[in-house]
Amino acid sequence: MSIVTFYGWEVEFDGDHHLRAEQEARSGRLYTMYHGTTVKSAQDIIQNGFRQSPDGMLGAGVYVSRDQKKAERYPLKSPVSDRVVLKLQVDCGKVKRIDTDNHPMQKTWHMQGYDTAWVPPNCGMKSVPSGLEEDCIWDPKRVEVADIAVGPNTTVLAQLRQLISQRKSQSTSTQSIGQGACNMCKTPNHPGHVVQPCWGCGENICTFMAKHMCSVRP
Repeated sequence: MSIVTFYGWEVEFDGDHHLRAEQEARSGRLYTMYHGTTVKSAQDIIQNGFRQSPDGMLGAGVYVSRDQKKAERYPLKSPVSDRVVLKLQVDCGKVKRIDTDNHPMQKTWHMQGYDTAWVPPNCGMKSVPSGLEEDCIWDPKRVEVADIAVGPNTTVLAQLRQLISQRKSQSTSTQSIGQGACNMCKTPNHPGHVVQPCWGCGENICTFMAKHMCSVRP
């Protein structure tokens, strides 16, 4: 049995990640993506969250793209005056690459333990004649509206951004009710944080702290 001596840590917080269309996503990170929809649907998504599309090229899920230009094409039958592009934060989780027509996991990837199906750009699939990148996220809770990338006019843009601001305020208030904050890491104390002495220096620590520099060295 091996023994690991633990002497501290530092967490690096990543900001707004933009994946290139050909890049594979890394699990556990939030990435910027886009979703094209109508004004009315945008309002509903902001207020109530995404819902799964029942079916599509990649099966059920939330369809998004890293390519804003692709999102701007949707909905295909809606006039430009009724189109909105939502800027999203997406946790892709475990990603399955789907890059051929009639791929054996094209609609069953989630049953094989994947959270996202990814169609890379210019992969030659006949079902993607534009050649533009596409993602399908199984769980709508992995997708959050961060901003409005494109709106039909400044009035609609302002109204939708106000809805996003209100939604974020409500979410923050709900999270903070009855939770308080951990004295050590200063984040909401839910679930309860365990404060214990550091294995090396004996200083009280919380494992949710972003940084702890232990005074003891090997």
